[in-house]
Amino acid sequence: MSRPILITGATGFLGKHLVAQLRSRPDCPPLRIFAYGPCPWEGKEGFEVVPGDICDAAQVERAMEGCFQVYHLAGFVSRNPRDRERLERVHVGGTRNICEAALKHRPEKIVAVSSSGTIAVSWEPAVFDETAGCPEELIRRWAYYDTKARAERLALDYVDKHGLPIVVVNPGLLLGPGDDMGSSTGDIALFLQGQVMALPRGGMCFVDARDAAAGLALAMEKGRPGERYLLGGPNWSFREIIERVAELTGRKAPRLRLPPRLALWSARLMRRLLPLFGRQFKMDDVTIEMSSYYWYFTSAKAARELGFQTRDPMQTLRATIDDLMQRRP
Repeated sequence: MSRPILITGATGFLGKHLVAQLRSRPDCPPLRIFAYGPCPWEGKEGFEVVPGDICDAAQVERAMEGCFQVYHLAGFVSRNPRDRERLERVHVGGTRNICEAALKHRPEKIVAVSSSGTIAVSWEPAVFDETAGCPEELIRRWAYYDTKARAERLALDYVDKHGLPIVVVNPGLLLGPGDDMGSSTGDIALFLQGQVMALPRGGMCFVDARDAAAGLALAMEKGRPGERYLLGGPNWSFREIIERVAELTGRKAPRLRLPPRLALWSARLMRRLLPLFGRQFKMDDVTIEMSSYYWYFTSAKAARELGFQTRDPMQTLRATIDDLMQRRP
């Protein structure tokens, strides 16, 4: 029997698409799912479900035993500053546990999923690639990206110091169908709920989660240990994204553009006023602040070295909208 592939974070948005990508191959080896909570593949042929917590070093070490490849996707998505400690445990501590387990079991390759936000974010619409340094001073204010960046550096240190065969992938904003928790497509959902009342200043590089999953498999097959690969699609301003979503749904896009400080002040006012009319304003200050920046990059390296490709972005937006509309009560 062939040795299994270990996947952490398989039940997440990207993880589920990765599992589907791998299982579509006729020669797919058994998949060992390291699951924190309920798992949809429990008892199914071709799967071995191992319950555990990425923050528990002993559980991670046992899960990796006998595996020849590892996809490390486990993470926690939050923009709440109060979640910094948990983000630290999951991202930095969890990555350390993966690396320490790999020192003992020596899988042939590890693909570790980070974020494009550890590289590509700026006040101006610059387009970054993997040669760019981490904007540490900027992302320190956002615990999610700060801990992702530190986890990424930790993994690459294990490559340099211990020779671990780790490839880091940095996807952009994930869109498409299947975001059960709303962790990535939530901002599109907010527009559909009428929560986006002004056009943000910045922009984003987004990618279909199905294409990103294919990129992870390509990174396992062709990626060079110690390298990072940005996985993204188009660089669109938030205005363009909102207007395209409005076009696809028949809704009206907002026309008002507010400076960042005024946008934050207006949001705080709306949180006080809307409840008087039986409504809630759901967009938090961190989301508003982040939307004033540009998160642009190029995936030329991944296209060149891995053969990474993406579908028409309008197909991705349509699939995202259709999926979100089906989930509405």
